[in-house]
Amino acid sequence: MRAVSSVWVLLLTLITFAPPINAGEPPLWTELPASERSVPIEGAVHADRFSKLAEVLSPAVVHISVTQRARGRAYGRTPFGFPFGGAPREQENVATGTGFVIRSDGFIVTNNHVVENADSIRVLLVDDREFTATLIGADPATDLALIKIAVTDPLPVAPLGDSEEIRIGDWVIAIGNPFGLDHTVTAGIVSAKGRKEVMPGRGPIYANFIQTDASINPGNSGGPLINMRGEVIGINTAIIASGQGIGFSIPVNMVKKLLPQLAQGKIQRAYLGVYLQSVTRQIAQALGLEKTSGALISTVFPKSPADKGGLEAGDVVVAFDGKEIETSSDLAWMASVAPIGSKVTVSYLREGAKKETTVVMASHPDNERQAEGEDTAPDNGKATSLDGIGASVSNLPRNLRKEIRLKPGIGALVESVEPGGPASKAGLRVGDIILRVGYKVVKNPRALASLCKGIPAGKNLSFHIMRGEYESWIAMKKE
Repeated sequence: MRAVSSVWVLLLTLITFAPPINAGEPPLWTELPASERSVPIEGAVHADRFSKLAEVLSPAVVHISVTQRARGRAYGRTPFGFPFGGAPREQENVATGTGFVIRSDGFIVTNNHVVENADSIRVLLVDDREFTATLIGADPATDLALIKIAVTDPLPVAPLGDSEEIRIGDWVIAIGNPFGLDHTVTAGIVSAKGRKEVMPGRGPIYANFIQTDASINPGNSGGPLINMRGEVIGINTAIIASGQGIGFSIPVNMVKKLLPQLAQGKIQRAYLGVYLQSVTRQIAQALGLEKTSGALISTVFPKSPADKGGLEAGDVVVAFDGKEIETSSDLAWMASVAPIGSKVTVSYLREGAKKETTVVMASHPDNERQAEGEDTAPDNGKATSLDGIGASVSNLPRNLRKEIRLKPGIGALVESVEPGGPASKAGLRVGDIILRVGYKVVKNPRALASLCKGIPAGKNLSFHIMRGEYESWIAMKKE
């Protein structure tokens, strides 16, 4: 490894590398030179390295103060929360967060939840200069925002790194303003990667968090998570309110995908036209799959790119544009950032066989679902028992079928669920509509009963169900 001192000399001679906002404008963010990126980040970590990181990068970190008049702030209803500080007042909310400079003329990255619905955004620099910021672009789905302040002198910048190369156990530091305490520096390690189950409060939708035990508290939101080379590898975003030493950061590679669009003021997402869910062990067994990886399609919207490409509910997507899919979150993210109009190869499993299709990615529409068909199904009001399942079903009333826009010749309405039975344990509820058993379409209650009867006791089976406006798959073992 090179001497530590050489790292800091090169940190001060950064080169820029990123798409420009417009022709003739400088690149949007900064990265280290290739020669400096060759310096390994593993190895012994000395106290001097932490102090040098703080010295070089703290000037690029800013304190953000947001004022909201006559509004309350909705906090999350899950165990995860945003590390966002500030106490509400009767007529005015004042809250604080963090950001960091990515371009010397005043472009700053932070969290969307820091600046959302703000009446005014104030930015305080490390030298105590204060500016009013303009919101350039925001994206609630990833909890990212880009703001700008008007400066006459170039500002220090924080270089962006590669979040893919960070490893569990690598040392990192966080710089921010917890509880309003400006430019607090904390250190820890990367505790985990790819945390997709973390959904703090109102979002984000596209989650793939880096978990760290570097201390993150209210007010740290929007601040940088930095590796030992001095690169930002994450944006500190979420905490577990009841936990200690558990914080979550948005990977910087996700940020770099969206920054050019944020600079234009609006995110233009691509649209595949499906609802997705992850493949659980029981669902994998019920569908005859060898692994739990992939994204299970629960709904295909009519006339969507997925529909035109021949994808169906029950298909398990295992690769998108040549990249493997581990979970449904992977596919949701990859599809959203695919170029609109691009032709993408999708690999999927259907009834155990691997297939491929090509879809043409469309611009995300305002209304995703379209009505199809007229109701012709009879409503005899009788319930049909599902042996070994612990539930009974009936035909859908005409008014319900019309209300939910379900085409005729499909579906059975759940009338009752036996407590403690297989259906109850799997989460089936009264009012759910069963659309398929495995890959077989449920045409009516009697057909569903026949399908269930043909499955031996002790075997796994899966139901494709509709609950409200959403569809999903559940799996159970027949008794």
